[in-house]
Amino acid sequence: MLVFVEVKYRRQGRHGEAAEQVTARKREKLVNSALVFLSSRSQYANFPCRFDVVAISPNNGEATVNWIANAFDTN
Repeated sequence: MLVFVEVKYRRQGRHGEAAEQVTARKREKLVNSALVFLSSRSQYANFPCRFDVVAISPNNGEATVNWIANAFDTN
């Protein structure tokens, strides 16, 4: 399986949570980038793919990491 991961970090939450920043337009760009990658590397043509999001936010001086597996699909 090939996993394409978008990592988002938010220093402050006033503009929304980190995962919320992966908009429909950003998802479209990620999918298009994955298609370019796959078209240029035939050895991966039959691999299943998924799109994950890693959202990192501060939490009382520590980082909170939220890994969202299979965050969206290509439909």
